[in-house]
Amino acid sequence: MGENQHIDILVLPETNLILLASVIEPLRAANRIAGKNLYRWTLYSPDGHPVETTSGVPVPVTGAFRPSRETDPLFVLASYNWKRAATRELKFLLSQTARHRTSIAGIESGAFILAEASLLDGFSATTHWEDFDDFSHAYPHVGLMRKRFVIDAKRITTGGPLPTLDLMLELIRRAHGHSLALEVSRLFIYQQERDLDERSEHPAAINTASMDPRLQAAVKLMEDTVETPLPLARLARRSGISIRHLQDMFRQTMGVAPHTHYLALRLNAARRKVIETKAGFADIAAETGFNSASAFSRSYRASYSESPSETRRRLKLPIGG
Repeated sequence: MGENQHIDILVLPETNLILLASVIEPLRAANRIAGKNLYRWTLYSPDGHPVETTSGVPVPVTGAFRPSRETDPLFVLASYNWKRAATRELKFLLSQTARHRTSIAGIESGAFILAEASLLDGFSATTHWEDFDDFSHAYPHVGLMRKRFVIDAKRITTGGPLPTLDLMLELIRRAHGHSLALEVSRLFIYQQERDLDERSEHPAAINTASMDPRLQAAVKLMEDTVETPLPLARLARRSGISIRHLQDMFRQTMGVAPHTHYLALRLNAARRKVIETKAGFADIAAETGFNSASAFSRSYRASYSESPSETRRRLKLPIGG
């Protein structure tokens, strides 16, 4: 999904409200952080009526799902009692629209809907862990995998709300880079503080609770040294790990090299200063570990496709020197 990407979202009755939020809120956050509409979406229901969610909160929609030759990605969201929604008409509509879509995603029980329409035959997929065995027996032509989400060519599936959030962050990362995905993730990660005095000035950028302690230490060091970045060798030594092992752990756990994550942290901190303060760009560069304003500007443009001054001009903020 690239810039100015439009997504059609089909919400089926008895979908969890948090499941819908897991799709939409990361996109909204990406728009807010970027300061422009990278993503747009349109909600549909099978009959055009508001969707009654499991929490009793109705979700308004634009209309009934009646696709023709749309090419935009389609997300099919379902949670409970999906069989009621898997009508012959809906399966036919999904089969027809799949010919034109760049991708179709089955979100949580939406995977069952796609499988019922034979749209996952020959593809790898996943579903909620509670339904794994039932799904595997019902659809032997689907390569079921015990993963949080699976992207296989034009088919995407997820195993629940939090895996869906992981998916959306990955799609944002693929389209707009690690820096934006990291900043979006920062908005959705909550870590309970042990003591009020331990609260950091900068919220954690990622959830480190399940990480290897050595990787946790390295990430924490990065977050604490944005202004004066440490060489990779020192970072590894202070984390109690070899450089090679640290690089491997970053790639396996976070999908990027250590220097990519470190630079993203610094650029995100710089971008917040560009948007939220009147500080000059030379000062921002110094505060985020860049040797000069020009080096900062080059990295900023490479990451955000615009210069710091263009960001402020576009958002009608004071330019700064």
